[in-house]
Amino acid sequence: MKKYIALLLLTCGGSLVSCTDGFEELNTDPNRIETISPGTLLNPTVYELAAFNTSRADAFTFDIMQVALPYPSVSGGVHRYLVSESAGNSTWTTYYRWLANIREMRTAAVAAQDPNYEAVAMTLNAWVYANLTDCFGDVPMTEASQGEAGVLYPKFDTQQQVYNQLLDNLDVANGLFSTTRTMSYGSDLLYDNNVASWRRFCNSLRMRLLLRLSKRPEMNTATRLAAMINDPTKYPVFTQNSESAIFKITGVAPNVSPWGRAIDFTTSRAAAEFFIDNLNTWNDPRLAKFNTQAKTKDGRSNIGYKGIPSAYGGSDAQFQYQPSNFNIALVTAKTEAPMPSVLMSYAEVEFIKAEAAQRGYTSADARTHYERGVKAAIEQWGAVVPATYFQNPAVAYNGTLERIMLQKYYALFFNDYQQWFEYRRTGFPVLPRGQDLQNNGIMPTRFKYPLIVQTNNGDNYRAAVEVMGADDVNTKVWWEK
Repeated sequence: MKKYIALLLLTCGGSLVSCTDGFEELNTDPNRIETISPGTLLNPTVYELAAFNTSRADAFTFDIMQVALPYPSVSGGVHRYLVSESAGNSTWTTYYRWLANIREMRTAAVAAQDPNYEAVAMTLNAWVYANLTDCFGDVPMTEASQGEAGVLYPKFDTQQQVYNQLLDNLDVANGLFSTTRTMSYGSDLLYDNNVASWRRFCNSLRMRLLLRLSKRPEMNTATRLAAMINDPTKYPVFTQNSESAIFKITGVAPNVSPWGRAIDFTTSRAAAEFFIDNLNTWNDPRLAKFNTQAKTKDGRSNIGYKGIPSAYGGSDAQFQYQPSNFNIALVTAKTEAPMPSVLMSYAEVEFIKAEAAQRGYTSADARTHYERGVKAAIEQWGAVVPATYFQNPAVAYNGTLERIMLQKYYALFFNDYQQWFEYRRTGFPVLPRGQDLQNNGIMPTRFKYPLIVQTNNGDNYRAAVEVMGADDVNTKVWWEK
C-alpha cells in the first residue's frame, strides 16, 4: 500500500483542512500502513479510474468511433483501424492495479461489518471488470489479485463466467445497501456519502451489463432486464441527471485534469465529419459545447462547423479549410466549473429503457424514453433543448433501433469505451467507410493481451486463447457472437 499514500489525501475531500480526525494517526508513520478503513481507497480509486477512462475516450474511442481524429494524419492511426499490439496495455495494467485496491476495500468492509462499503466495492469491481472483459474477452478474475495468497499465475475466466459473477454481485450489492447507515469513513468525492445514489449507480450498471448480453439468448436478458425496469422500488436507477455517476474534476491537486495542460486536448486534432454532420443536421445545441467552428485556410474567418472524414486517403492539403476541433472548455477543470468525467449517465439509462421497449422486452413507450434520453444527454452538458428539437424529422423517434443508437452514441460522449462496445453489440450507428481503411476494412473488436501476460503467465494465456479462438484484434468476444 506504500505507493498509494500520496493518493490518500483524496479521502479527505482534497485538502488537509477537511481531513477527519483519523488522519493524524495515519500520518504518524506514512511508510507503515498496517490496516486500512473501508473508505481509505475509495476516492483514489474512483478518481484514478475516472481520469484514466476519460483520457482513453479521447485517445482511442474518439478515433475508432469517428468523433475526432489526429490531424494532420497522412497514414496509419486508429481511425484507419490500425490497432497496435500494445494498444490495450495501459488499460490492462491500470484496471488490474485498481482492482487489487477494490478487492482490499471490500475485504476491509467485510471485516468492519459495513455493508454499504462492501456494496460500493462490489459496484466498482463490476464497473471495472465489465470494461476489462469487454476490451479483451476472457480475463483472470477468480484468481486475480491474489499474489499474497500465493496465486502468481491466475487462470483466465471466460467472459460468460465473468458476466455471471458480476451480475450476481450487483444483485447482492443492491440488497446490501442500507440508507439507515451512514458512510462514515471520510467524504467520498463521487456521491458525498449518499447511499441511495450509490445504490442507483449499482442498479443502473446492472442494466447496462444485462443489455450488453442481448445477443446471448441463454442469458435471458429480456426477462431479467424487464424485471428490473418494472420494479423501481426493488431496483432504483438513475431518474435525473443529478443522480448520474459523473465525477467532477476540480483542477485542485490532487483532483487534477488528465491533461496536464488543457491546450494538449486540442493540439493536432480535428473533429470527424460524421460527428459534426449529424449535429448540424439536428441543429443541435451541443455543437458549440463540444466543438469549435472551422475556419478558412488562412484562419481569418469562421465558416461554421465542419469536420473531416475519418480514414481519409490522400494528403492533408485536400482540405482547403481548418476543420472544427474540440472545445477546450471540455477539459478546463476549475473549482467553480468542474470537468465532468462520466462513469455512467442518466441518459444511458433512458436509452436502455427505450431499447428494451423497442425490442418488446417491456410494454413501456419507447418514444418517451428515447426523448427523455436525448433531453438528458443534451442537458448533461449544460445546453438547452430547443422547443422544436423533436419536430426535426432527423431527430424524431421513428420506431427503429438505429435511431435510438445514433442518439445514444452522442449520449456516450466521453464515456470511456462505451461507444465502441455498443457499436460492436448492435452495429449502430452506421459509420461511413473511409477511403483508406486498413485491417481489411474490419472494425477491430478487442485489444490483444499485453506481451507481459503472454510471457509471465504463458500457460494460462495459451489456454484462454484456445478457448477464444485467437489473440487477434478481430476475434469477437463471447457476447458479440
